Amino acid sequence: MKRKLIAAIGVAGMMVSIAACGGGDDKGGAKAGGDAKELTVWLTVDAQNNWPELVKAADDAVTKKHPGIKIKHEYYGWPDKNTKLDAVLATDKAPDVVEMGNSEMISYMAKGAFAEVDPSKFENSDKWLDALKDSVTYNGKTYGVPYYAGGRVGTWRKDVATEAGVKAAPKTWAELTAALDAIQKKKGDKFSAWYQPSPDWYAAMSFVYDAGGSIAKQDGETWKSNLSSAESLKGLTEYKNIVDKYMHGDKTKDESDRPVVFGQGKSATIFAAGWEGATAADPKTDKVGGLKDKLENFVMPGPSGKNLPVFLGGSDLAVPVKSKAQDVAAEWIGAFTGSEGQKGLVAKGNLPNNKADLAPLKSDPATAVPATAAESSWFVPTAPGWGQVEKAQILKTMLIEIANGKKPVEQAAKDADAAIDKVINTK
Repeated sequence: MKRKLIAAIGVAGMMVSIAACGGGDDKGGAKAGGDAKELTVWLTVDAQNNWPELVKAADDAVTKKHPGIKIKHEYYGWPDKNTKLDAVLATDKAPDVVEMGNSEMISYMAKGAFAEVDPSKFENSDKWLDALKDSVTYNGKTYGVPYYAGGRVGTWRKDVATEAGVKAAPKTWAELTAALDAIQKKKGDKFSAWYQPSPDWYAAMSFVYDAGGSIAKQDGETWKSNLSSAESLKGLTEYKNIVDKYMHGDKTKDESDRPVVFGQGKSATIFAAGWEGATAADPKTDKVGGLKDKLENFVMPGPSGKNLPVFLGGSDLAVPVKSKAQDVAAEWIGAFTGSEGQKGLVAKGNLPNNKADLAPLKSDPATAVPATAAESSWFVPTAPGWGQVEKAQILKTMLIEIANGKKPVEQAAKDADAAIDKVINTK
């Protein structure tokens, strides 16, 4: 996740503490590291460019406890990080702390690349946001600590809503669909009351989880696809109804150009990462004129009567199993993700990684929408073959087939289940 995008709406929580918590001492086969002379920390350039003082605070907490220790930092861009990590993990020179995209964690956890950590050693771990907790958990064990996250919100044009006679952002599914109906009727069939690209499986699966379904279910150490369940089919049908009724763009295109379409004035509503609305309103994209002042964010309601659960993306911090300083590495992570640092970052408009620190943000108009939306979240199955499921674009294929009417919902889901089951348990 690019920091410049996160910064546009402040939906990420970057956490640091000036007081280190204890390192893992009986979990994950922690190696002798309390007397380590050196610690190597790998982070992405986001930390280097945007919050170096937070990195320094964590360093200071560790060096205070371990005088003389040398802490080395290496910074990487997202595109090349994993290639370099894979190469170094094959040697005896593994870093001690590494930042991972949260969905990247799965295959590394499955292959035993990361050491188990004791979550009780990290502040507010019992209150980690659900999706963040899932992202560092594999077969019931914890292999990382959430670093930051970003979710999705509803964004719409107040001016278009007002023109259609809608006076306030929706708080319920009935209010949302009534508003969209009014907007669609007013603007005509060449306009998308809700621009929702069908292959956007992050949005589609929010409807699946809202209906009580899931992508897959775990039984012991085995996963089985669950898209054909009654609950999942209900969610997929709700999603199809939205796309059929309010989406009048190309149903085969993915969401990559959604901010551009929104900025061109071809839609009234999107359900997306908050930065997408900000990007649409950028003078380079805004073809409406003054779009920034016409936008309003809201928590997307779901058909279930609850808020639509959102996928939380972001980063985690992990300790490679080959680290020679696992104890101190855990201490550094504890210092970097502690509550004191979260307070400072919340003051900058970021979201924390736990529900305790999230609660006060819900009463602040500046953070109420992303904070409330993040409370209800879901994460992809932490199955060993999940990376292969994504690579094969099984969910995208299913959703395009549903949107184009090539297959009924039931058949498309059944075929997707079969394709997922072939790879989801493969390491």
